[in-house]
Amino acid sequence: MIITTQDELADFTITRTLGLVRGNTIRARHLGKDIIAGLRSVVGGEIGEYTKMLAESREQALDRMIADAKRLDADAIVCLRFTTSPVMQGAAELLAYGTAVKLEPRSGAGA
Repeated sequence: MIITTQDELADFTITRTLGLVRGNTIRARHLGKDIIAGLRSVVGGEIGEYTKMLAESREQALDRMIADAKRLDADAIVCLRFTTSPVMQGAAELLAYGTAVKLEPRSGAGA
C-alpha cells in the first residue's frame, strides 16, 4: 500500500477517490513510567518511555488505517495526517487519517 502526505503521486494518476480512512488508538500513561519520566525530566534528555509509547501508538493507528483502506480495495492513501487529543487525564487518542484512492500508472512513468 502506497501512503503519502502529498495529495498526488508523481508516477500515478488517481482514478477514483474511495473516501476517508482512519485508524486510532487510545493510550494511558503508566504510573511507574511517569515516575521514571519525572526523574528524567529533572536531569534533562529524551524521555524514552514516552517516545516508545508514542511510536507504538503511531504504528498501531497506521496499521488500523491501512486495514480500513484494504477493506475498500484501495491502492493508496493520500493526504496522510496524524492528530492527537486528550480523552481523560492521563490518556490520549492518536488518530491517523487520509484519503483512500485507486491508481493507474501514468504513461511513461516508472522503471
